[in-house]
Amino acid sequence: TGHLIYQCGGIDKRTIEKFEKEAAELGKGSFKYAWVLDKLKAERERGITIDIALWKFETPRYYVTVIDAPGHRDFIKNMITGTS
Repeated sequence: TGHLIYQCGGIDKRTIEKFEKEAAELGKGSFKYAWVLDKLKAERERGITIDIALWKFETPRYYVTVIDAPGHRDFIKNMITGTS
């Protein structure tokens, strides 16, 4: 989802490069786009979405709202809260 946000201009390259550096320091360099929406320390360390996240941006033609919800079974309650 973070890659889509980046490709649509919803986040700048400098921020993605910062996430890439921080992710590499934790041995998770490929997670740079996940970090656009995964803000919690536990999410970044474990590499999973724990809490819902919302990101809004606009393109020349559309207003876009992205909702990232947990998929892991331990966090189903959070997913249901985020989608309701």
